[in-house]
Amino acid sequence: MTWKSVNFDWNHIRAFLVTSEEGTLSAAAKALGLTQPTLSRQVCALETELRLTLFERVGQRLVLTNSGLELLEYAREMGNAALDFSLAATGQSQQIEGSVIVSASELTATYMLPKIIAKLRREEPGIDIEVVVSNEPSDLKRREADIAIRNFQPKQNDLIAKKLGEEVIWLYGTQQYLDNIAPITDYSQVKDVQIIGFDRSNSVADLLNKQGWKLSKQNFSLITSSQLMQLALCKEGQGLIFFPEKMGDQEPELLRAFEHMGPVMTLPIWLVCHQELRTCLRVRRVFDYISTELTVNFI
Repeated sequence: MTWKSVNFDWNHIRAFLVTSEEGTLSAAAKALGLTQPTLSRQVCALETELRLTLFERVGQRLVLTNSGLELLEYAREMGNAALDFSLAATGQSQQIEGSVIVSASELTATYMLPKIIAKLRREEPGIDIEVVVSNEPSDLKRREADIAIRNFQPKQNDLIAKKLGEEVIWLYGTQQYLDNIAPITDYSQVKDVQIIGFDRSNSVADLLNKQGWKLSKQNFSLITSSQLMQLALCKEGQGLIFFPEKMGDQEPELLRAFEHMGPVMTLPIWLVCHQELRTCLRVRRVFDYISTELTVNFI
């Protein structure tokens, strides 16, 4: 290989790749933890090094030129290789000190993780914990997190997953709301019941209708993807919410709705980690610790 022909800086390639994916300099700078002027200089430096124009400005967005489009796939391959290199290097680390990023949903992060993390930090003060709170799954291969707590089993072969148990899901509401709706003896009678939904798709309704429910869009006239806002709206008497038993029973203002008919569903709980990081001592320590503590909650 003639290394002298490689006349560009990897940081400049990274700046080009993230800018192309984010679409604006401000979004790309935020993703990389850089200032916008610094990122702009790196993109301009790459264009100078390559003697090519990679972006054109269209309104507030940057659009790839033909040259930029032709080079984008190569940049993505380099980015994936850099991520693989970083994962492998992190996996070789045998130091217990350092940071570990854990991804969890709003409810898991709020109701379950604080006590676990507090206990872990007392035992392992050298481990810094960052919690990514999101109801969307973090991309472990892109290092958005080291460990994730999920309600589904990953399909990627290079991810390690351990099933911790199952969450029992009920509908919950306030006493006043439940008193104001007609008595329901089976789920086919829920016509006038308001359920605070996650989105405008019919996925939840379709799933439950297969089990004998009679849900329609009229049952979901209030929508928010935030589980904590769903909880707050439920307490204001705006409808019922799907809530895990272990968490909903902790809320003194809420009651299980239609308890005589049993829970509405169960969801698996998976603890997931990239296989490279499983060999990193501190990540393995946090993975095993969360596994032990959360498993107790789901027995």
